[in-house]
Formats: sequence, structure tokens, C-alpha cells
Amino acid sequence: MTSEENLQLGVLDRLTGYSDAIAQVRLLVRRIAGTKISVLMQGESGTGKEVVARMIHDFSPRRDAAFVPVNCGAIPEGLFESEVFGHERGSFTGAEKQHKGYFERAHGGTIFLDEVGDMPLQMQVKVLRALESGEYFRVGGTKPMHADVRVISATNRDLTKAVAERKFREDLYFRLKAVEIQLPPLRERPEDIPPLVERFANEFAVENKISRPRLLRDGMEALKNHEWKGNVRELKHFIGTLLTLEYEGPIDGEAVRRHLPQAGALDRTSYNLPAVLRRDRTEVEGDLLLQLILDLRRDVKEIKEMLIRVLMMNRYPDALPEAATYMEDSDITDRPTLEEIEREQIRQVLHETEGNRRAAAKILGISERTLYRKINEYNL
Repeated sequence: MTSEENLQLGVLDRLTGYSDAIAQVRLLVRRIAGTKISVLMQGESGTGKEVVARMIHDFSPRRDAAFVPVNCGAIPEGLFESEVFGHERGSFTGAEKQHKGYFERAHGGTIFLDEVGDMPLQMQVKVLRALESGEYFRVGGTKPMHADVRVISATNRDLTKAVAERKFREDLYFRLKAVEIQLPPLRERPEDIPPLVERFANEFAVENKISRPRLLRDGMEALKNHEWKGNVRELKHFIGTLLTLEYEGPIDGEAVRRHLPQAGALDRTSYNLPAVLRRDRTEVEGDLLLQLILDLRRDVKEIKEMLIRVLMMNRYPDALPEAATYMEDSDITDRPTLEEIEREQIRQVLHETEGNRRAAAKILGISERTLYRKINEYNL
């Protein structure tokens, strides 16, 4: 087998699963990678859209050039043009030097427009012009810049509906969707869960230099039967949590269910829904405030417990179950504080979700309100 064939197999192996849907995606990657045709991927958050985008790039003749991901939903509207197309020195207050935008950085390679449905409407025509003509201008610039880029985009929104509501330009929509790839949610392909679990468990054990506890058959069944609303991303983070908290093993169905969100648990946003109440406003507001306080206390407790265990497994892999007590009594002075660990964990998850706070809150197992407060507290 040639080195080129080995490379191609390695790229295709990144998309783990046995389902027909995943097999179809692999086939599409092989067919379209060698072209410059635009690709639009649609699917729920966490289904692996960026993984597929990188596969297309790494399988293509452009693989030696840059792959530049752009989270369109994470860029403030007022900075969007400057971030995407760059700006010249002095073009606005604070522009102390020339800035290369995403298109310039992706020249000769691939630009990945993630959450493209969140792109500001007034910017869509400029992006379309850059894709159609290959030319654009930096903010404050007079010299046309040239962009030789392959564009791959992704969204978890219904773009046809956005087009009908005039929230997304129809001409840009058709320019982006020359080839469309649908990534189904994990709950629709449970046969992909076992190989994903194996992969994530092995990767976590190697990365954290721990022995991997044995997962029993009923434990795997519990994982297969769960509805993974955060899809592959949620499963990956759950496996890390499971191996950390159940490191003595073996892991059976009861152990898995102990750490899964409880079926039928109160939706923390349910108290925001409209309802007919025969109580006065002061009582209602008091109940809402109490609920928020209880949520906050629960979030803080869960985060502290998780962070203590993760720290002990990373730094003291042979630690006893009494790790939390040890941490309180230890006189080691160079260990990080809980606040430092918490800040780093939140920073890492925000990086992985590319600033998507809703997804980050789901992965961390806390409410969005708590996450917003922590972001402000830690200046993230």
C-alpha cells in the first residue's frame, strides 16, 4: 500500500461508525474532495460537521495549504467584516496595524464557514461577491485582494426557512450548497455508539496516562439506549467523565446510568415558559429567585466534585477514593486552586465549541446562566 493510500485511509478513519449514513458520508468525501465544489453540511450541533470538513480538506490537493475554520455565530457583528476580510492600519479606532482576515489566511486552502446561518445579513452579499469573483477588500483598503479558497460551510439551522423569512440570501444559499451533506443525530444511528465509545475511551486513557476500566455489556447497552442530545460531542465528554469517576471499574449499566442525566428530570428552563398562575407577582418572582439559587448551588457542587476528581486522576493516578479529603488536608502548595481548575475547564470547553455558549453549558452540565456568570467572573 502506497503512502498516499495510507494517508487516505487515515483520513477516512476519523469518521467513526458502522451505520449506512456514515458510510455514505465517507463515500461523498472521496468523490468530492478532489474538486473545488462548494459543500454545505447540515446537522445538529455535535454531529461532527467540522470533522467532515477537515476530512474533505485533508483528502484534497489543498491539504498542504491552510484549513481555516470560522465560527460565524461567535464573531460580533461589528467586527465581522474586519475578521473575515482583514483591515488596514488606521482604518478605524484601535486598528494600530494591518490585520489579515480569514480569507487571506485561507488563500490556496479551505475556508470552513461554521454556523453559516448566523452570518449577519449585510455581510452575506460581501461574502457572496468574494466567492463569486475571488476578490475582496480589506476594511479601509483600496487594493483588491484575491482569494483562491475552497469553501465548506455548515449549519444546524434550516436555511430554506431562513431564506423564506429573508434572513438568509437565496443566492448565497445556492452558491454554498452545490453539494449537500446531511449528518444525522447520534440517536438515529445507535450502531455507531460502540465504536465511538471504544475510540473515545482509548484516546482518553492514553491522553491521561491511566488504565482503562472495563466496560460491561449492560454498560454499553445503557449508552446505546440514551438519547444523546449533544450528539457525538456530548458522548465524548461523557466517556471522559465516566472513566474519571469510575476508574476502579468494571463499569456496568448501573454505573453508566448513575452519571447520565435522569430521565424526566426537571428542565431547568421550564420555569421560564408562559403559564396561567393564580398567585400574585411577588410570590411568583420569589419562587423564580429560589429556583435560580437552588440551581446555582447544585451547579457549584457538581463542578467542584468533578474538578477535584479530574485533578486527582491527572496528577495522582494511583490516588485512593478518599481523594477529595486528601485534597483538603494536603499541605502541597503548588497545586492549582479550584477556581484555576474551573477556569481552565470552562476555557477548554469554550474553545472546543468555538464560543457556542449553549453547547458549552450542555457539555459542562451547568445552566447557561451559570456559564455566563463564570465567563464574566473569569474574564474569558
